[in-house]
Amino acid sequence: MTLDLTELPPRPDTAGELVDVPHGWEVREVEQFLYKEARLADENDYDGWEALWTDDALYWVPVDGEGDHPRAKVSIIFDNRSRISTRMKQVRTGKRYAQAPPSNLRRIIGNVELLGGRANAAGSVDLEIGANFIAFESRERGNTIWGGRTTYRLRKVDGAIRLVYKKVVLADNERAVPTLGFLI
Repeated sequence: MTLDLTELPPRPDTAGELVDVPHGWEVREVEQFLYKEARLADENDYDGWEALWTDDALYWVPVDGEGDHPRAKVSIIFDNRSRISTRMKQVRTGKRYAQAPPSNLRRIIGNVELLGGRANAAGSVDLEIGANFIAFESRERGNTIWGGRTTYRLRKVDGAIRLVYKKVVLADNERAVPTLGFLI
């Protein structure tokens, strides 16, 4: 059976034209949000981290470079909002043995760029950001350093910044990934 790619919705990373940065966004507030998101993940504040996402959220970690269409090829993670919630429920049970005990993590976010805006289904425009990261993971089996590029889409909801979309492209994603704890 061959998959007809013309029947798939647009790829989430290229859906819609990238337009100018929407008005009302300041680089510093965007950076502070990205730092907060990283801190919540690093400190295993799963409730806080999950609360950052919008109801129409999408979290994608492709395999093998930038990734093919995530509905046509396997990804490390391709979660909608419901799946993000399910993943957090699993982590909160304490029975996610790949993370028992949880890794000690610290992320460094840098090279933050406001790339532009993308129209969303509600008719407004979300802010698209690119940033590089280094994540240091310490576990009993040893230390691992992860690096890559993240694309975020942010939206202001009732005056608060929320996370609509996150795509993490690991610098070495063509290799086997021994643990995904740092990705939550």
